[in-house]
Amino acid sequence: MLSQWFRGRHLVVRSALFSRRRVSSESTSTKDDVIVDFEDPDLPLPEYPKRPDEPLETRKQRLMYQSRKRGMLENDLLLSTFAHKYLKDFNAEQTALYDDLINGVSNDWDIYYWATGVKQTPKEYDTEIMKLLKLHVDNAERVTRFRQPELTYYLKC
Repeated sequence: MLSQWFRGRHLVVRSALFSRRRVSSESTSTKDDVIVDFEDPDLPLPEYPKRPDEPLETRKQRLMYQSRKRGMLENDLLLSTFAHKYLKDFNAEQTALYDDLINGVSNDWDIYYWATGVKQTPKEYDTEIMKLLKLHVDNAERVTRFRQPELTYYLKC
């Protein structure tokens, strides 16, 4: 089993299986540590499995859950309130775009930065759903979003 530690922007993997070695005078690591740079374009990232035969209502329910459980509070609030407001009215194509957005991106901070306008949205994710999410984030109605919406409304759809 591999033990993994996050240090700064690098992943340190301790294992005798790797031949590359880490050299650092300030580190407490051992000679068997390997550094994997997250900025490395050749870093293999697992791909989210596509579900082409998933019924639309099942997909919407899954996306509702995934919008609420992102792993960072900022996206939990933004995406859960967005899904609460818009997901039930999405057609199959829009639902697929939303699925690709929240499950195709490997870093949730990217979604947050794109939605809030801190970073430029890449062309493959600059869709009608991202534009709608950006409008939602702008919050022209000045809605208070301190809590995630209740799930009970979705059972009626």
